[in-house]
Amino acid sequence: MARILSVGAALNDIYLIDHDDLTPTEIDNGESIFGKILVGDKIDIDKLSFEVGGGGVNSAISFARHGHETILISNIAKDTAGDAILRTLNKEGVDTSYIDYDEHKSTGTSIILLDSRKGERTILTYRGASSKYSNFNADDLDLIHPEYLYITTMRGDLETLEKFLKKAHEIGAKVMFNPGVKELTEAKKLTSLLKYVDILLVNKHEAGQIVPGETLEELLYHLKNYAHMVIITNGAMGGIATDGEETYRFGIYEDVKMKDATGAGDAFGSGFLAAIASKKSFRTAIAFASANSTSVVEKIGANKGILFGNEKLHPMPIQKI
Repeated sequence: MARILSVGAALNDIYLIDHDDLTPTEIDNGESIFGKILVGDKIDIDKLSFEVGGGGVNSAISFARHGHETILISNIAKDTAGDAILRTLNKEGVDTSYIDYDEHKSTGTSIILLDSRKGERTILTYRGASSKYSNFNADDLDLIHPEYLYITTMRGDLETLEKFLKKAHEIGAKVMFNPGVKELTEAKKLTSLLKYVDILLVNKHEAGQIVPGETLEELLYHLKNYAHMVIITNGAMGGIATDGEETYRFGIYEDVKMKDATGAGDAFGSGFLAAIASKKSFRTAIAFASANSTSVVEKIGANKGILFGNEKLHPMPIQKI
């Protein structure tokens, strides 16, 4: 098994689950607003669920369940939410010794309003301790010496991101990167850093913010100039991926009833790297990533459905192009 370092957010997720008061209402331009709640209303919620999440936590759990030696760098506070995150990570076998404590802010928390009938949700997030990354020390990689580094978003802190990417390159660790909204707003700077990235994961919309192109093929053609492996997802339409030698179009693993979409992207990315780190083929890694994401959306919580890597997968639509 491999030694994998995950860098990202750690959040406390509080679900408010209801079957009728939180249903989407369509408005103009095909968009919807969430719920039919008026100011001043008192709404009875059907169910309350306390979970943990955040890109760093979700991916770390995925790697650990796969049997990899997993370390997490993240920020929490010394409060009940932080304690819940630590208990979950320790139970999963994740090394939490590099987690830092913020003395001025509470542990990040998301309030997730979930429609239990359709699995659609709106998320209200207090970033708290997970709002900053400048305290992360890239020199910790000299001590951790990971074989792989997995980074979700650093909330636009490209200076810290650059330090981690350069240090990973220096020590010979391979990097998988799934940029967030704030990194994508600085596309020019971001593209200059992609030379340190081995595996780039984006969705179709995000790819279009980095390079020109309308189709998945056009976007992939441009992005593969920046990273050795590139994966572009496109929701229910599947996606496209290349490892520099082979290119695949893929569909979804399975058409299931979605209970909660939270963590689906994290499950796909971390599932892919978990398989690659286990010496699985590129094609098999795509299939496992899709299966991992599918399993996550079938359960409430961003990481409850994460697979263990020993499941027998059924065939899914993957076509070499």
